[in-house]
Amino acid sequence: MNKRILVAAVLSSIGVAAHAQSSVTLYGLIDAGVSYVNHAGANSQSLVKYDDGVAQGSRWGIKGSEDLGGGLKAIFTLENGFNSGNGTLGQNSREFGRQAFVGLSKDGIGSLTFGRQYSLSTDVLGAYTTGSNTVAGNYAFHINDIDQLTSSRIDNSVKFQSANFSGVTFGALYGFSNAAGAFAGNPASGTGATAVAASTRTYSFGVNYAAGPISAGAAYTDIRFPAGQAGITTAISNATVPANIKELRTFGLGARYLMGPAAFWASWTNTRLVQLPGTGSTNLVFDAYDLGGKYSFTPALTAGVGYTYMHMADLTNGHFNQGDLSLDYALSKRTDVYVLGIYQKASGHLANGTPVQAQIGDSTSFFGPSGSNSQQQFAARVGIRHKF
Repeated sequence: MNKRILVAAVLSSIGVAAHAQSSVTLYGLIDAGVSYVNHAGANSQSLVKYDDGVAQGSRWGIKGSEDLGGGLKAIFTLENGFNSGNGTLGQNSREFGRQAFVGLSKDGIGSLTFGRQYSLSTDVLGAYTTGSNTVAGNYAFHINDIDQLTSSRIDNSVKFQSANFSGVTFGALYGFSNAAGAFAGNPASGTGATAVAASTRTYSFGVNYAAGPISAGAAYTDIRFPAGQAGITTAISNATVPANIKELRTFGLGARYLMGPAAFWASWTNTRLVQLPGTGSTNLVFDAYDLGGKYSFTPALTAGVGYTYMHMADLTNGHFNQGDLSLDYALSKRTDVYVLGIYQKASGHLANGTPVQAQIGDSTSFFGPSGSNSQQQFAARVGIRHKF
């Protein structure tokens, strides 16, 4: 009897030890509130609506790791995006549309992962924008995220991210087209029963440096035939970019400085949409300059301010000046309430003479263009965010 008890105790201790080598975490956040905009829709009418995922996109996820010994770990992340207003899935109704990857990490070297993952433009440069640093969030991001700073999720990708080498980190990503005979991707072709969807190839590089209060980074992403990559929107204001895009190329720089309870940041991106040769279309060039700062009056109360200037050329000549103010109050470490206001003024005309319209925000957190009767939008929001 005593031997049985001893064996049971040993087996139990082995099970506990094995369990201690692995971890699985459930996490997420819900962001909800009410928003107002003065001009939206074809007739530039005012709108009051329930809006989800503004400060941050609502999500839940599971992540974990298994210690394989010698500093080597198996890692994974499955992250779902959803709309708290109606309970529907985000990212084109994908179950794990935000992230879905598995891989290995090694102490002192870095990680190699496989799946649906963020580009290095999002990983590196997203941290140097007003949208990432304040609760202005998705309203403050650049129009339709054309420069891939907030929602550049690449399907079928392999990604390396280095360990920290004296403040320097770097990475690279390659997204496969997964199309036979088209390793570099293919444009869409055919119609009706013979229609073939575009297949996308992506590569992305980034480097970041952080030491004390200073950090800075640079990133480049190239997406061949982006029409085949779900989630990429090619409409800027009321100017619809032609569907025959051969390549989306975006490069950017960013920096941030911390000074006690204050933080300041700046970034610049240059994005080019290159058309297929012989289509008679004009390439589009989009530049975005982002400046901002925030100050914590108390550990619970933080104010933020941001300014963004965006310019698009070639397809048309549009200018967008955008400013925002926000105030965030933490009720606890996991729950905060916030208010924000944001204003955007557009100027310029399309090639056909139509005025360029204002359009605040990106992804599902936006109001659409300001309408044919206005080139400006003002929006205000009251929201609550809970993290778990």
